[in-house]
Amino acid sequence: MDYRNQSLVAEFFFMGLTNHFYLQVVLFLIFLFVYLVTLLGNLGMITLICMDSRLHTPMYFFLSHLSFVDVCSSSTIGPKMLTDIFLKRKTISFFGCAAQIGFFGMFVVTECFLLASMAYDRYMAICKPLMYMLIMSQRVCMQLVIGPYAVGLISTMTHTTLTFRLPYCNSNIINHFFCDLLPVLSLACADIQVNKNLLFILAGARGVFSSVISLVSYIYIIIAILKIGSADGRHKAFSTCSSHLTTVSILYGTLFFIYVRPSSSFSLDINKVVSLFYSAVIPMLNPLIYSLRNKEVKDSFRRTFGRKKFLINR
Repeated sequence: MDYRNQSLVAEFFFMGLTNHFYLQVVLFLIFLFVYLVTLLGNLGMITLICMDSRLHTPMYFFLSHLSFVDVCSSSTIGPKMLTDIFLKRKTISFFGCAAQIGFFGMFVVTECFLLASMAYDRYMAICKPLMYMLIMSQRVCMQLVIGPYAVGLISTMTHTTLTFRLPYCNSNIINHFFCDLLPVLSLACADIQVNKNLLFILAGARGVFSSVISLVSYIYIIIAILKIGSADGRHKAFSTCSSHLTTVSILYGTLFFIYVRPSSSFSLDINKVVSLFYSAVIPMLNPLIYSLRNKEVKDSFRRTFGRKKFLINR
């Protein structure tokens, strides 16, 4: 097909979530609350880890980066989504759409591999406690953090470049509330089967690789926990990794539902609902999961802010 005589797309329009005013008000209030809790929870977690020297361990080093990634991913989507809710013309420029896909995809992939690094850390802590501090050195921890960022950047640049090299010359209405790969690809006036297959293969490979690391780590962790003689010891060992296991299950389950299904089962409307969960809700849940289920974090919070309250009262 000859695209030379057709006008190319300069901006995209979002269909958004709903056109009903009262639903817009409700959604705005809900997602404003979710976004503020996400910022407060994750930035609070980072601050707490920095302030309390007892949390200067590999586990909380990874957790601080997980919180940073959650702040970045939610901020890539949240402010624009909140601004657009009441607008009739929900627009984004061509390059703005590419940037949103690139940054959000990078942070999502980074989070998957950060969780794999955290699973490896828990494996070392429970299965090889005597060698833990020797193996999990500062250099190793930095490598286990830089790696996920590198994988996220490279994989997202690949998908974003291939997606926006396609011609967009007909419809520019995205059936979504932000720029996501599948809804944008569906607008291309060219054969996108190669892009879909590549997305399926690479997303599946990344998901399988990172989840296998977590799965194998937890198999060894469970075996080690079962060998512990006392029930109290087993409970204490499991409590150190239960928060991470909860986070892994929620994130991987959601991402596999969207990106690792056969193309015949894609539904943009269903993906829109599920995308709300992993783009807005999961970043909010992570600090809540780690703070509510982690005794060390709760004790650190009491020590840090309880001491400040005591000094103020004096």
